[in-house]
Amino acid sequence: MLDKGAYSFIRAALERKGIDPAGIRVSSVPGDGSARDFFRIRHDKSEESYILVLNPPDTDTARRENRAYLMIGRHLRRKGIRVPKVYEADLGSGFFLLEDLGDTSLQDAIKGGQRPSELYPLVLEHLIKMQVEARNGFDPAWTCQTRRYNALVMRRFEAEYFVEAFLEGYLGLKGAEAGLKGSFDFLAQRASDAPAEFFMHRDFQSRNIMVKGLQIGILDWQGGRLGPLGYDLASLLLDPYVNLSKETREELFQEYCHQIQGLDSRWAEELKRSYPYLAIQRNLQVLGAFSFLSRVRQKPYFASYIPNALSSLKTLLEDLNHPRLSPLLSLLKELSL
Repeated sequence: MLDKGAYSFIRAALERKGIDPAGIRVSSVPGDGSARDFFRIRHDKSEESYILVLNPPDTDTARRENRAYLMIGRHLRRKGIRVPKVYEADLGSGFFLLEDLGDTSLQDAIKGGQRPSELYPLVLEHLIKMQVEARNGFDPAWTCQTRRYNALVMRRFEAEYFVEAFLEGYLGLKGAEAGLKGSFDFLAQRASDAPAEFFMHRDFQSRNIMVKGLQIGILDWQGGRLGPLGYDLASLLLDPYVNLSKETREELFQEYCHQIQGLDSRWAEELKRSYPYLAIQRNLQVLGAFSFLSRVRQKPYFASYIPNALSSLKTLLEDLNHPRLSPLLSLLKELSL
């Protein structure tokens, strides 16, 4: 399961914590859409457990991702954000030993019967704290893709990703981008109007949010950068894994606005203007990601969430009802999934 290098890393890390490495048990943990490997480390004589993350730095992307994971994770911890503590890290091998936040995600908790009204207000509090506090002292040099969420990300890694992975790769539609260029340009322009001055997680959805009682923990922050408030909020509220009702989304949106209003009324005003465009951008990214993971990464269970994401995107476009976006909406209405 693990090679000698990984076992040596675990043993040395546990010894430095004063734990006898004899008697450890290793079990695999599902990695969801990540290319990384995850393992839970338990000890016969202790109730405490750890998470081992393996991401071999055999590409420039992996090397940059590992550094971002370490540096941004440490920064979030310093700001009081509940992300797992990184006990040990070996960037040369791509090994990380983390605090274990349990195995119940927000998705699991909601599917298991807990009410959104119990958990989501707590998640919103953590989100706002992370967005506002973690921007202070954040070094954009830590990021692994772009220093800020900007028009480049919106076009290349969201709109074009949607076309290449979903329309062309998943549905087999060719040449669709030409008719959508105007819509994508308009979206990027409007979404770029939002101040990119807050910490943005960029994948703030229910599988990256852990729940233990009423404690909230956050995972997978390596894509963090500076960005607008509305993107992570859209990631949470439009999350296809949970598929909140439209009424619940609206209630939570208003609660978030109320909390932001209490910090700075200008933030709340800007959020209301930019949120629909950022939400559409997020939906484009999600559809691209689910299509890529199901078709290229051979993880077909992601395809089951595509209808939820597509329905959410259609609703956003219909609610906004802007003529510059009508080519995109018209295309989506023609699709049958």
